[in-house]
Amino acid sequence: MALRLVSDFDLRKDVLPWLRAQRVASAAAGARGGGPGVLENNYESLRILNVERNGNVIYTYKDNKGNVFFGLYDCQTRQNEHLYTFEKDLHVVSCSVNSDRTLLAASLVHSTKEGRKNELQPGSKCLTLLVEIHPVNNVKVLKAVDSYIWVQFLYPHVESHPLPENHLLLVSEEKYIEKFHIQVIQEDGSRVVIKDSGHLPRERVAEDFVWAQWDMSEQRLYYIDLKKSRSILKCLQFSADEKFNLMFEAPLDITLSDSGFKLVNFGCDDLQDQENLSKHLTLCVFTNHTGHGKTFTAALGSVDSHVTKGLTFLNLDYYLAVYLPGHFFHLLNIQHPDLICHSLFLTGNSEVVDMLPHSPLQSLSGSLVLDWCSGKLYRALLNQSYLLQFLWNTRLDCEKMAVLHCVLSCGGDRRFLEAKIIQWISENISTCHSFDLIQEFIIASSYWSICPETSNMDKLLPYSSVLTWNTEIPGITLVTEEIALPFMKVHSFKGYWEKLNSNLEYVKYSKPHLHYNNSMVRREWHSLVSEEKTGRRRSMVYVKNILDNATKVISNLEARNLEPRLTPLFQEEDNHQRLLMGLMVSELKDHLLRHLQGVEKKKIEQMVLDYVSKLLDLVCQIMETSWRKHSLHPCVPHFSGRASAAEFKVFHIMTRILEATKSLFLPLPPGFHTLHTILGVHCLPLHNLLHYIDSGVLLLTETAVTRLMKDLDNTEKNEKLKFSIIVRLPPLIGQKICRLWDHPMSSNIISRNHVKRLLQNYKKKPPSSVIHKSSFSVEFLPLNYFVEILTDIESSNQALYAFEGHDNVDAKFVEEAALKHTMMLLGL
Repeated sequence: MALRLVSDFDLRKDVLPWLRAQRVASAAAGARGGGPGVLENNYESLRILNVERNGNVIYTYKDNKGNVFFGLYDCQTRQNEHLYTFEKDLHVVSCSVNSDRTLLAASLVHSTKEGRKNELQPGSKCLTLLVEIHPVNNVKVLKAVDSYIWVQFLYPHVESHPLPENHLLLVSEEKYIEKFHIQVIQEDGSRVVIKDSGHLPRERVAEDFVWAQWDMSEQRLYYIDLKKSRSILKCLQFSADEKFNLMFEAPLDITLSDSGFKLVNFGCDDLQDQENLSKHLTLCVFTNHTGHGKTFTAALGSVDSHVTKGLTFLNLDYYLAVYLPGHFFHLLNIQHPDLICHSLFLTGNSEVVDMLPHSPLQSLSGSLVLDWCSGKLYRALLNQSYLLQFLWNTRLDCEKMAVLHCVLSCGGDRRFLEAKIIQWISENISTCHSFDLIQEFIIASSYWSICPETSNMDKLLPYSSVLTWNTEIPGITLVTEEIALPFMKVHSFKGYWEKLNSNLEYVKYSKPHLHYNNSMVRREWHSLVSEEKTGRRRSMVYVKNILDNATKVISNLEARNLEPRLTPLFQEEDNHQRLLMGLMVSELKDHLLRHLQGVEKKKIEQMVLDYVSKLLDLVCQIMETSWRKHSLHPCVPHFSGRASAAEFKVFHIMTRILEATKSLFLPLPPGFHTLHTILGVHCLPLHNLLHYIDSGVLLLTETAVTRLMKDLDNTEKNEKLKFSIIVRLPPLIGQKICRLWDHPMSSNIISRNHVKRLLQNYKKKPPSSVIHKSSFSVEFLPLNYFVEILTDIESSNQALYAFEGHDNVDAKFVEEAALKHTMMLLGL
C-alpha cells in the first residue's frame, strides 16, 4: 500500500493490560475508593478523548456503576497515569490536561437513563469543570449551560519549566470561543492550586463562527464566519505568553449555512453518528500555500463498494493524502501543486480498498493519524517499498512521474533508493513517451538531496524537467482558478508565517520565475569555447577561477564516493566540461545569494558544490549500473576490434544520458565524451558515425581522436575513417592531430594550413630574376614559382610565420607534399 500506518498507540494493547493489572492489584489489597482499583469488566467504554501537543493521550473509562475514570498515556515513557475519577454517571464531551499535568479541564453531560452508549438526553445540562490534580483537590465549575462545550489547554513551545499561568480555550456550541487565564501557585511543597479561583480572567476570542479547526502542533485556531453570506477564513496564532494575533483573513468560494456548526481537531467528536456527520461539509485546513484554488473531481473507483461516506484528509508533509474507503486514494503534491502529473491518483485499486481503515481518520500534528473508532494512533508514512514496486508495474506516464517524486521525497537511504530507480530506468528507458526518464530523475533527485535542508529552496532550484502537462489522467478532472490572497494582519513574521508571507508576496506581485536555469551558463560557455577556437581568451584570472570551481566540485564528489569506479571517467582534463561545471557553480551561487536571505555565504557555497556534485554523481551512478550490468572491463576500450552486444547497450544508455543533459545544459563527468566517442566508433557504421558527429550527438575530443590515430593502422577503411574525423576537427586541434598521423593525407592537410597562414596577408612583389631550383629533380615551373614565393615570405617573416610546435614545416615540406599528392592522384 502506498501509505504505511505504523501504530504508535493502541488502547487495547497500551492501556487495557494496565487497567486489568490495577484492578487485580486493588482487589488483592481489598482496596475501595475512586481510583482504578474498583473498575470492573466494562472495558467497552474505553475510548480516547484527546491527544495533546506533546503526544500524550487522554482517555476515559466507565465502570459498571457509571463512575468516569480519566487516564493519561505518556508517549515518551510509555506509562499510564490515573488523573481523576468522577463518581457520577456522566458522559464526557471533551477533556484536556495542561502541560504540567496539574490541571484537568472537562466538559460533561448526564447520560440517558437507558444507558445507551454515546447517546445524550435532549436538553441535558453541560458542566465544564476545572480540577486540581496535583494532587487531586478542588473542582471549579467554569460553565453550566444547556449547550455543549469543548475545552483545550494551550501548550507553549517552551516546556522546560512549569509556567505560573495556564491558558484554556472554551468552544461553545453557541458559536463563541473564550480564553481563560489560570494562575497556579505551589503550597505545602509540591501541592499546586489555582490562585484566586473565584475570579478567573477571561476574554472573547471569536464569535459568530460556523466552523473551527484547532492546529495542535502550531497552536493556531482557524475559523470561518459569515459576513453578508460570504465565507471568511480567519486564523489566530497563540504565543507562549497570553497574547494571540489575528494573522490573516481569506475569502472562501464555498457555501456554508449559518445554522451549521462543525469542529475539527477539538478532541473526539462522538456526539453525532456517521450519518449526521456526513451532512456537514468535510473541510480541513493544512498549513501550506499554493496561490491557486484547485478543484479535483474524482470518479468513484468501485461500483460494488457501499462505502460512500467518510472522506479522509491526511497531512504527509510534502503531500496531502485524500481517500474515500472503497473508492480511491490520492496523494496530492502540495509542495509543487502546479502540474497534476506530480500528484498520484489511485482509483479502484483493491489494495487501497482493503488495507486502509474504512473508518474516518483524523490528521493530527506532524504525520500522526488517529482512528477514533479503534482507539489507535498511527504515524502515517509513504511506503517506499510499495512505491518502488508500483513504479515497476505501472504503465501510465503520469503515474511514473508522480511515484518517482514520491519515492525521492521519502528520504531514508538515498543511495539505495537511487540505485533502485536507476535499475528501473535502465529496464524501462524506452517505455516513457511524455517525458525523459533520465532527465526527470537527475533533476528530481538533485532537488530532493538539497531542498529539505534549507527553507525557501523549493522556489530556487528546479523541481522537474517538465513545465507543462496536457495528457489526461483517467478518472480525474482538475480545474484551477485564481483565488483572492489572504490579507495578512501582522507585519512582523517568524518561522512558518515568514515563509507564508514571502510566498504571498511572490504571488501578489508576480515576481519572475525564481527557479534556477542554465541559460546564462549556456551563453557564457559558448562564448568561452568560441574564444578558444579562435585563439583568443579573456582574462586568465577569470578562466582560472572558473576552472578552480570545477576542481572543487570534483574533489567534493570524490570525497563523498570512496568506492573505486568501474567506468573509466575522470581520467582526463576535459576543459570544456570543467568550464561548464565551474560556470554553473558561479551562476548558481550568485542566484542563491540574491534570493536566499539569512543564510551564511559559506553554507550557500557548500550547497552549490553539493548540488553540482550530485548532478555529476547521478550520471556516474547510471554509468556504473550499466557498466556493471553488462560486465564491461574498467579500462577504456580500444578502437580496434569489433563491438560486443554489451557495448552496444552501454552506448545506447550513454546516448540517452547525453540527450537528457544536453537540453538542460548540465555538465557531464570529464571523460564522458571520449568514452562515448570510442564506443560510437566501435558500434556504428561509418555513415552513421559521421551523422552522429555532424548532428552533435558525438563530440570529438582531442583525447579520443589522439587514441584513434594511434590505435588504428592505415588500412583503406581506417584511412577513410581517420580522414573523415580530421576534417571535422576545429583547426587548432586538427593541426595537432595531423602531426600524429604519418600519412600523405595528413601531410597534405598540414601543407594546406601552412600555405593558408602564409598567404593570409601576402602582397604581390615584382618577380625575382633568379629562380632557385628545387631540391627535387622534377621540372614543374608553376610549382617551382609557387615554392619560391613561399620561401621569400618565410625568409622575410620568419618570426611571424613560424609554425607553432612544428619547425620543420616550411616551403620545402609543402613542395614535397604537393608532389607526393600529385603522384598519388596519377597513380605513379
